[in-house]
Amino acid sequence: MKSLGKQYKALVIGSSGAIGSAFFTAFKNDPNCSLVAGLSRTTQPSFSLESEISISDSAHLLALNAPFQLIVDATGALIIDGQGPEKQLAKLDPIQLSRAFQINTIGPALLIKHFVPLLDTDNRAIYAKLSARVGSISDNKKGGWYGYRSSKAALNMILQSAAIECSRTHPNLIFAALQPGTVASKLSAKFVSPEHCLPADEAVEGLMNALDSLVAKCGAYFIDYQGQAIEW
Repeated sequence: MKSLGKQYKALVIGSSGAIGSAFFTAFKNDPNCSLVAGLSRTTQPSFSLESEISISDSAHLLALNAPFQLIVDATGALIIDGQGPEKQLAKLDPIQLSRAFQINTIGPALLIKHFVPLLDTDNRAIYAKLSARVGSISDNKKGGWYGYRSSKAALNMILQSAAIECSRTHPNLIFAALQPGTVASKLSAKFVSPEHCLPADEAVEGLMNALDSLVAKCGAYFIDYQGQAIEW
């Protein structure tokens, strides 16, 4: 990450997943990264997207390593409690919809609340969140996947609002919603054959290059791993 200068610090939230672990490895191998911290359900400290107390406690402990110049939130889920995305209105279930928003919207919103204060306020800093192209309302041409699409669209709105608010006091802070492409993982294997997927390290390399090119503005970016803008 050349744009962050030498000796930047990075934090990966959700560092045990396919993309999160690839981000963690990339930062660890970057000579400009002086420290990379990982946070997941299995690390110490650990956290749960469904527990604000655990999120707050984790942020408090990781504040010892602050300020960070880059935070990547790689959390989220497509299959929740064994249930995949709903393809028809008849399949909508209020409990499942609520769970989708808890994992993909509310939890990440609370991560923003507690971890943005750990970012560098004096220099260029980035808060990047894995999103999904299916969260784009204007790009929705097929319908279906109600809970996942809607929770990701709501997440994008939260990122946009946070970016506008923070720009007033943190003019060097960049917010970005990231579309990593279809990455080879246990999750994608249920929907796409491996030969049509990107290796996680390739997706992460593209996302890091894309993040490097962004400039601070009043608002968030929504970009893919090739650096192309996605319509909200």
